[in-house]
Amino acid sequence: MDHMEHVYGTYNVLLIFISYIIAVAAAYSALDLAGRVNRSIGRVRQLWLLCGAMSMGLGIWSMHFVGMLAFKLPVQVSYDVTLVVLSVLFAAAGSYIALYVVCRAVMGAKELVTGGLLMATSICAMHYTGMAAMKIEIDYDPIWVGLSIVVALTASLAALYLIFKLGREEGSSAVSYKLGSGMLMGAAIAGMHYIGMEAASFHIDHLDTQSNWDIEPGMLAYLIAFSTLAMLGVTMFGAYVSRRLVQKDSAIQESEVWYRSLYNNNSDGIIAVNLEGRIIDFNPAVKDILGLKLENHKNSSILSLNFPEEFQTAWDTRAYARYSMAYTREDGFTFELVVMHVPVVINDTQTGLYILLKDVTEEKRAQLQIEHLAYHDELTGLPNRRRFNQLLRELIEDSKRSGGGFAMMVLDLDRFKMINDSLGHTNGDIFLQEMSGRINKSIAQEAVTLSRLGGDEFTLLCHGMTDEQEISKLAERVIKAISVPYRLKDNDFYVTASIGIAVYPVHGDDGEKLLRNADAAMYEVKRVGKNGFQFFSTALNEELQEKLELEGDLRKALERGELQLFYQPQMRATDNQMIGVEALIRWHHPVKGVISPGLFIPIAEDTGIIYDIGTWVLRTACQQMKAWHDAGGPLIPVSVNLSSQQFHQSNLVELICGILDETGLEPHYLELEITESMMMDAALSTGVLNELNRLGIRISLDDFGTGYSSLSYLKLFPIHKLKIDRSFITDITHNDNDKALVATIIAMAQNLNMNVIAEGIETKDQLDFLTANDCQEIQGYYFSRPLSASDVEKAFFEPQRHIESLM
Repeated sequence: MDHMEHVYGTYNVLLIFISYIIAVAAAYSALDLAGRVNRSIGRVRQLWLLCGAMSMGLGIWSMHFVGMLAFKLPVQVSYDVTLVVLSVLFAAAGSYIALYVVCRAVMGAKELVTGGLLMATSICAMHYTGMAAMKIEIDYDPIWVGLSIVVALTASLAALYLIFKLGREEGSSAVSYKLGSGMLMGAAIAGMHYIGMEAASFHIDHLDTQSNWDIEPGMLAYLIAFSTLAMLGVTMFGAYVSRRLVQKDSAIQESEVWYRSLYNNNSDGIIAVNLEGRIIDFNPAVKDILGLKLENHKNSSILSLNFPEEFQTAWDTRAYARYSMAYTREDGFTFELVVMHVPVVINDTQTGLYILLKDVTEEKRAQLQIEHLAYHDELTGLPNRRRFNQLLRELIEDSKRSGGGFAMMVLDLDRFKMINDSLGHTNGDIFLQEMSGRINKSIAQEAVTLSRLGGDEFTLLCHGMTDEQEISKLAERVIKAISVPYRLKDNDFYVTASIGIAVYPVHGDDGEKLLRNADAAMYEVKRVGKNGFQFFSTALNEELQEKLELEGDLRKALERGELQLFYQPQMRATDNQMIGVEALIRWHHPVKGVISPGLFIPIAEDTGIIYDIGTWVLRTACQQMKAWHDAGGPLIPVSVNLSSQQFHQSNLVELICGILDETGLEPHYLELEITESMMMDAALSTGVLNELNRLGIRISLDDFGTGYSSLSYLKLFPIHKLKIDRSFITDITHNDNDKALVATIIAMAQNLNMNVIAEGIETKDQLDFLTANDCQEIQGYYFSRPLSASDVEKAFFEPQRHIESLM
């Protein structure tokens, strides 16, 4: 064996430190580059992988090469350029493997071990290939070599784990973690290198003095170190710049993600179209709305979608547009769309348009339903008052343009309130539906619009009808249809109709006047007997005007003291003694003179003035009777008529109690006259009448036999007196039926322990018949007309006092 001379070298401490700094920089760069790769996609990601691998590999290789040059031998050693380059490639390959492994979404134990082995192999290959590049014979100690491999593997595994964990971190804290980890990784990489150097023994016997280097190794080491640091600096600067660009790209990518999410998840259809009209893309909603698939229509003309003409018109402008259109799909389903054309402008240049499609079918259907409910009666489905007013305005405008006319009918069902109150509102609603159906059927062949204004009031707009004969025939047909009995709850119910008619423009040139006049004609029908129709007339107009004037004057009559009470004596037939008086109101109009209650009381009831007038009558009558009592007059009651509105007001009992307290009249001297029709609501009437009876107030049933008579009233209610109506008395002397009825009423009252009084007695024969049938209480002109308070005193009180003074 030839003798081989071993040489031993020394280390340059500065170069060792520089090699460590390079190792730390390379490790930190690897940690940071991993984050860059993770946040990149596509070609950018591949570019970062290659650049990162070169930068990291060059850093590891530089650390190794500087570490080798830090070891100084007694002789100058040159290097094989080929092997040097090969060692660089090994370093870059190991770095690429490391970055590729750690930049995957998940890294398990298998991936970590595989990546660690590959990286350790490349590092070891780089180290020992670099050592082999030295043109000097080298022997290795297997133990130290094995130890260097173990360190390389451990360093690789640690590096991969730290890069995977920290490469995804961001922020200032991540920089500190990466720097600390880089220092540990740098120490591990440097440790592997110097352990490997310790395993080498150099022999100068086979030194190759032909060097390819033209520079001494020491200076070369400094140049490599400087170049490496400069390259790492450029890499880190590039990372900084990249960070800013990535932030910008990230914002752009985030915006793109947001936009794509909005685009794909939008419930409205969005079609992207270029200026040539070619479909570029559309979102999933288009498929749901139009039933189209993108693959079948991409790059097709937008006009191939068979949109209606509205679309073609808007498309031709290539500008913003918004409109509605109906679209029919291939399956035959038609729906409503709201369409918008939105230009796409990039760098001040229009490149296309977005076609936005919103399905408003359900919305429009709901809107139409709401409009229908707003303009139609819920119960009958007929146009309501609001819709009627619209139709009336339109009809007037059309008539003005054409010079034609039309008729308006106002129809009110007679006696419907009685049916509604007796059967209940549910059956009342059914009844109204039946009547509206009958009216519609009777006008089916005519150009007539039926509306329900409310309650049991209807209107009919008769288009183009101005001939009274034609209108009359239509009215007769409607009345006939309504008068047919309606069977409900095993009973037949009969109603009639009162119809008032006004013709445009003869009876009014605007809607309000026309409706008012038709209404006036309808009330005239009710007044004269119902179940008929009447046209508005000049005479009716004059009557209406007079009624309006009277209403205005009546409102001021109380203030002006124009109302006065008269008193008609009620007599006892056996001795002609006055047993009571009935208070009767009179109106002394300053211009028209005395106005009959039959004329102004209905006006007062229609307008609500009756409450004030009724209260005044009660108070005045009670005051007068109390004054007569206090003056020594006979202790007789005063009888006061109650209107239906008064009887049904909620505070009637409290009002009467207040008046009695105020006037001081004892309750049993007040007699209230009511009619049979007021007691139809038994539940309400029973409570009111029983309370009045408990107070001691007497109740008289007026006009007995003329209303909806029911003997059950006499049984249920506390009635003290029956008043036989004058209609039975007028013909009592020669009409056997009237005689029988009056005699029956008197006998019935006596058997029920009720008083009975007959009114309207004008002749001796009438009086004789009544007294013969034991009717003791009489009222009428035969004894006295209604008198003023002073005339009552002169006629009845003063003679009585004179007689008493003589006794």
